[in-house]
Amino acid sequence: MIIKSINLTNFRNHKTYHLVCNNDTTLILGENGCGKTSVLEAIYILTRGKSFRATDPDILKRGEDFYRIEIEYKSGEKITATYDQKNKTFTTLDKKSRRLPKKNRYPVVLFLPSDLNLVSGSPSRHREYFDRIFSDFNEEYSVVLSRYEKALKQRNELLKNENISFASLFSWNLLLAKYGTKLYNLRKEFTTEINKDFNGVYHSIAENDDFVELSYNTEAKDITEAKYLKILEENFKRDLMVEHTTFGVHRDDFIFMFNNCEANGSASRGETRSIILALKFIEAAIIYKKSNKKPIVLLDDVFSELDEARRKCLVRNFKDHQVIITSVEKI
Repeated sequence: MIIKSINLTNFRNHKTYHLVCNNDTTLILGENGCGKTSVLEAIYILTRGKSFRATDPDILKRGEDFYRIEIEYKSGEKITATYDQKNKTFTTLDKKSRRLPKKNRYPVVLFLPSDLNLVSGSPSRHREYFDRIFSDFNEEYSVVLSRYEKALKQRNELLKNENISFASLFSWNLLLAKYGTKLYNLRKEFTTEINKDFNGVYHSIAENDDFVELSYNTEAKDITEAKYLKILEENFKRDLMVEHTTFGVHRDDFIFMFNNCEANGSASRGETRSIILALKFIEAAIIYKKSNKKPIVLLDDVFSELDEARRKCLVRNFKDHQVIITSVEKI
């Protein structure tokens, strides 16, 4: 799918905004704070079904009653999303729904300036990032993750009641065991997939012999549903004392390794940039391999963080994709 144009109304700081996109590369120029990232956010909402950075009340332009965004593809298909301070509605072919239908979702590779700090980020930041890209690899992943998180939230709420019985948690334990083991297996699969090419792609960017790898750290390694359930049951008294679930894949972490050490603290700024670039290229390749769709590439102010060699590498590796770039200067 190739985006032809996008229209915004009352979206962030845009009263109205219209962008016509090229088939290959589109550059959005402007000073910091003028709303360039908001355009990418709108595209992401209409391709993935949700924002990558905020909720609808935060997106709505201050003082307005609604926001509306519309994408038109080269095929002539149009998709709109409207938020009226209460509900968000997606419209496709005159059919309205509360969520973007799966058939209308399209894969995206998103590059934000904050991604260059991913190596040094917290476990929760790592999980958030990889949960997002793994959902692009496989639609089942986002469903499993959502069900796990809902069960976890309910269980944690019950644990705040000191009079809660062990039996009252059993159904939630079953759900956590079921979806936790599924999440573990999917995360393990996708991490292995990334590592197949991670080192080689990194070498093509950095032009050295350093070794890079993504390490998946989890308490649930090679666990079965029965074992997962047993651990939850064994931890009941401790969980009740601290009022939250102390075991599970919600505590997982993804660690970037550099020459068999954690990249955080051992890789230079330039090496870190090459690691993240390699990850983005692999992300696009895996999405294409699994979906047979070339993802749309959204690059937010990325060139200001990259030297000339890495800029050329970025352009070269995404030359067969539709790329939409924001920048404060011509490139």
